[in-house]
Amino acid sequence: MNTINLIAIQAINTKSRARFFIYFWLTSLFSIALPAYAALPITQWTHASGAQIFLVHSPAIPMVDVQIDFDAGSRRDPADKAGLASSTALMLSKGVKVNGTQPALNDNQLSEAWADLGASFSAHASDDRMSFHLRSLTYPDLLPKATLLAARQMGQSTLPTPIWLRERARLVANIKEQNTRPATLATRAFEQAVYGRHPYGFEATEASLNRITPRDMQALLNTQLLACRAKVSVVGALTKAQAEELASTVMKFLPQASSTQGTACPTLPVVDEVKPLAQAVDKRIPFNAAQAQVFIGQPGYKRDDPDFFALLVGNHILGGGAFTSRLTNEVREKRGLTYSVYSYFAPGSHAGAFTIGLQTRPDQATQAVQVSKDVLKDFVANGPTEAELKAAKDNLIGGFALRIDSNEKLLGNVANIAWNNLPLNYLDVWTQQIDKITAAQIKAAMQRKLQPEKMVTVVLGGSN
Repeated sequence: MNTINLIAIQAINTKSRARFFIYFWLTSLFSIALPAYAALPITQWTHASGAQIFLVHSPAIPMVDVQIDFDAGSRRDPADKAGLASSTALMLSKGVKVNGTQPALNDNQLSEAWADLGASFSAHASDDRMSFHLRSLTYPDLLPKATLLAARQMGQSTLPTPIWLRERARLVANIKEQNTRPATLATRAFEQAVYGRHPYGFEATEASLNRITPRDMQALLNTQLLACRAKVSVVGALTKAQAEELASTVMKFLPQASSTQGTACPTLPVVDEVKPLAQAVDKRIPFNAAQAQVFIGQPGYKRDDPDFFALLVGNHILGGGAFTSRLTNEVREKRGLTYSVYSYFAPGSHAGAFTIGLQTRPDQATQAVQVSKDVLKDFVANGPTEAELKAAKDNLIGGFALRIDSNEKLLGNVANIAWNNLPLNYLDVWTQQIDKITAAQIKAAMQRKLQPEKMVTVVLGGSN
């Protein structure tokens, strides 16, 4: 069952309760139906605060999904306080201050308040951004209350020190437990080798968490969560005027740009780019386990790279297309070296890693690595066959409808457009962009981005 809680049914009148029950089950069981083969138009404008608003009007069900993104992800964490962004996002749900006639709420009371509204609100920090998600019915007796509560949680959080000490202890215990898992150790070694000193390679540790205080969290909120920097994506049964009102309310307690700066939004410090690898790196890590963990890769590309679609289709053929990929055919089907092998690019505001990953028997790790590298080298040198290209296009284009078949999925796509400054018709022309990619374009793009002779190779648990 999703985060909309049935407790809310008991908190509203009988007529509303019946309607809510119907809509709850519609969204839970069927998600929110959208046209299968056409993206809905996106309306974009600038809010008075400077925030950018992106709206898809979807009136089928009286519900709205909202995502608010800020350039406040972990890439901006101080090196000695890795985990600050994610810790701050976590603590925003632990209580809000008094607001006029509305009392302060602790973490339990805040959770109950959301349940009473039949709505949900959450915060999450990724590498590049801090994201807030609001879901609510659009009834006039519910949405304004949910929007105001979200505003209080974003801009009037108490960040209580006793709760942070409790949560920090829980996070440290989780880190210690994760450190016993081979996948965690292999992933950490791989990312540190790929990213070097770039913040994409930072990881929260017991030491870094112990340096973080609620004062650090408040400083982050005061400097990075300015309303003028917000990208607000809205999908649901709201008009432009209603979405404008929602944005005004939800950001009302956020810091505003200084009046001395006029309409300009103050810029944040520039984060250095990920440096390319100078040479191959090979790490063999002893570990007593039934399966060896294998990662092969290097820095890839940024999201705004013009090769994006060529690399998307190319990687689908190489290792992103599950059982139809070339890596699966060579490593699993022909040689039985693994149950699953995959590859992917992770483009972001900086060059995210290109990764090939698999698990295999320790005594087969050396062979599995060599076969994977041979497949990659051949693919970069020669590109895909026309048969592979056609199959990949058919699969990607045929599956496009599944990318936007619910408000939640559509919201993710709209937020992606907003965050990456993509054209507003991006979803409308997505299949066309895929269809026009050629084998020669894929080959050239792969050769521009990947150097098979300069890969990081991490094998944890393999036989030496």
